[in-house]
Amino acid sequence: MSLLTVSGLSVRSGPSVLVDGVSFEVSPGDRVGLIGESGSGKSLTALAVTGLLPPGLTATGEVRLDGVDMIAAPERQRTAVRGPVAAIVFQEPLTALNPLMRAGRQIADPLRRIRGLRGEALKLAVRDALREVRLDDTDRIARSYPHQLSGGQRQRVAIAMAIACRPRLLIADEPTTALDVTVQAEILDLLDGLVTRHNTALVFITHDLPVAARVIRDTHVLRNGRVVESGPIDSLIDHPEHPYTRTLVDSARRFDAALERTARD
Repeated sequence: MSLLTVSGLSVRSGPSVLVDGVSFEVSPGDRVGLIGESGSGKSLTALAVTGLLPPGLTATGEVRLDGVDMIAAPERQRTAVRGPVAAIVFQEPLTALNPLMRAGRQIADPLRRIRGLRGEALKLAVRDALREVRLDDTDRIARSYPHQLSGGQRQRVAIAMAIACRPRLLIADEPTTALDVTVQAEILDLLDGLVTRHNTALVFITHDLPVAARVIRDTHVLRNGRVVESGPIDSLIDHPEHPYTRTLVDSARRFDAALERTARD
């Protein structure tokens, strides 16, 4: 049984169609990618899946998350699946995190609201969440405001918030784009370990095929709001069929070759 079913999803801003007839499914434990350049509709798809589209945008079609209609259901029902069923990690943690709230409190809020933890049990759960994302100095991190942390530490805090309530689906929206290459690799390794350990389904959103290949198995390539090609990530990289997918693959290969030349020089 699918955990997430997206069927004919379209997102509009007035007369403009930003996402056009996107369909895909995610079963428990799946690792699915949404890949495309900026403006392709992949992030809007993630927001529609979680019922978080900003004002002025409207969604049509069908999105069922653990059986809940995330387009037509009342907000109360949609809120109930955020956290225990699905959670999202955004691209830039400095804007995703509350700048006026200490990191520990931001992790504690969903634990208190969803799992009902209080007192010492809550403090221990916050420490456990920080350790799980490989932040060992838990007391200092918990006391810190987002601006007092590095980019990699902030992204780990955002991931800790997302996974603290053990969601069955984790949506990672360009979670490494704002980080340097070394930290990117650490975050990808962290996500890979987390979803494997907890058998969490993963929807990974990126413009970078090689990055996606490290953590997903199947992918959907989006261009101008439409899915233009789908299949196993290895097949799409080795044998891309759509011209746009070939462009993405060629660009990634040229970039890798340039990095190798720089390293040799």
